[in-house]
Amino acid sequence: MAGRLVLAATPMGEVDDASPRLRAALGSADVVAAEDTRRTKALASALGVTITGRVVSFYDQVETSRAPGLVADVAAGRTVLLVTDAGMPSVSDPGYRLVAACVAEDLPVTCLPGPSAVTTALALSALPVERFCFDGFPPRKSGPRKAWLETLRTEARACVFFEAPHRLDACLADAVEVLGPERRAAVCRELTKTYEEVRRGTLGELAEWAAEGVRGEITVVLEGATVRAADPDDLVADVERLVGEGARLKDACALVATDGVSKRELYEAVLAARRES
Repeated sequence: MAGRLVLAATPMGEVDDASPRLRAALGSADVVAAEDTRRTKALASALGVTITGRVVSFYDQVETSRAPGLVADVAAGRTVLLVTDAGMPSVSDPGYRLVAACVAEDLPVTCLPGPSAVTTALALSALPVERFCFDGFPPRKSGPRKAWLETLRTEARACVFFEAPHRLDACLADAVEVLGPERRAAVCRELTKTYEEVRRGTLGELAEWAAEGVRGEITVVLEGATVRAADPDDLVADVERLVGEGARLKDACALVATDGVSKRELYEAVLAARRES
C-alpha cells in the first residue's frame, strides 16, 4: 500500500479541540514526526491514545537532516504523521521542507485541518479581514523591523503576525512610529487557553498597554491601510518633470500612470493644468 505524509493540526491549548481524525492518526501512523516528542506524547495521553508507531523528533534544527529519512519512509509505504507543538505544521513551524521533498518525489501529501492561531486571531480581531496576509515573526531588531513595517504602510490587506511577548512592546512602539498611533490592531494572547485575552484598539493604545509587560503566546492582527483613490492631478508634476528632462508627453504619461490612473486620464490632466497656468 502506498505511503503518505499527513500534516495534522494540534490544539493550541484546549485538548478537546483535537479532531477525531487527529486521534485516529496518532494511534495508527507508522511514524510520528513531532516538533517536541514529549509534548506530543503528553497530548496523546490526554486524548487517551496509544502511539504505536515510531516517534521521531522533527524541529527546526534537524528538519533538513531528518527529511530524507522520512521521505524514504513514505516511499516505502509507511504513513508519516507530522505534528508540531500547536497549530498547523509548516506555518511558521517545521514542515515546509518535508512537504516540498515529498512533492518532489511525487509522494502523497494530505492534511488533517484544525486549530490555527492565524484564522482564530482574524476571527476575533473585529477588524475587516476579508483579505489578509501573514508575515510570520517580525525582525527582532528595531532597524529591520521598522523597514518591515514600512512595507505595511500602504498594505490594504489586514496583516497577521506572531511576536514574542518580551518584544511586543518594542514592536508596537515601532509600529506607532512608522504607521502612526491611529492605525487599529488587535493583540490576541493565549488563544483558546485558560487566560485567553484579546486587546483591541489603536496602535497608540496597544503600545501603551504592552509597555507594562505581556506574557504568553502572542498573535497580532493589524488593520489594512486605507488606500486613497488615485488622483490624476497629483501626478501631473511627475509628468512635467519627465517632459522637462526631454521625454515626449505621451511617453511621460505612460511611465507615470498607475493602476488607478490611466495614461489617457493623466494626459488630459496635464493638458488641463497647462491651460490653467
